[in-house]
Amino acid sequence: MTHAAAPSARDRVTLDGHIAGAGTQEGTRLVVGRWLRSPLGAFADVMVERADGTRVLLAPRADVADLVTRLYAFDAVHVVDVRVAADRAARTWTVEAGPLDARLVLGDRTAVGHLLTAVPRPLTRSAVTAGLVAAVAGAVLPGVRTRGAGRDGTPERYAAHDQHAVVAIDARWGDRTLGALRPVVPAVRFGFSSVPARPAVTAVHVVLG
Repeated sequence: MTHAAAPSARDRVTLDGHIAGAGTQEGTRLVVGRWLRSPLGAFADVMVERADGTRVLLAPRADVADLVTRLYAFDAVHVVDVRVAADRAARTWTVEAGPLDARLVLGDRTAVGHLLTAVPRPLTRSAVTAGLVAAVAGAVLPGVRTRGAGRDGTPERYAAHDQHAVVAIDARWGDRTLGALRPVVPAVRFGFSSVPARPAVTAVHVVLG
């Protein structure tokens, strides 16, 4: 099977999918991207910040790694099998990515999720209203920015349209158990924005360029 080359900084790129953010008792924090539509097809990737601050990208292919590292900073990049299985009935995400094995349990729609679903989707995605959306997001979710620039200067815009809480996690890194669910504190340091401190899965539309 062949894959498209990673888009260059000159390309306008859109992605649709979900971002899960969760912390663990051990101190490791996870950001899992489950992308249903992108120029590279459907894929999943995992950004990990270990308890000691080491930032690791787990990507399924070189072209995905090229795209993500163009935008975000890591101390190590590993191309490994990355699988994210979402079970709607069981309300779980099962993540398998190199040394990481994790099971996230989803809860109810958050208060932010209810607010997002009440806003017409074209309004949240519009470049015209992006400034207002960014201001509201910053007020409701401190540390979260919806507009910024990637590591290479590429403009980025995130339009969230739903959110559900993550209420439990069972995760291992190699042979080490990562412990119970904790907030994403301190905030992860991959790029211009962080995920919410409260563990959650957020449905997003992303525009790059």
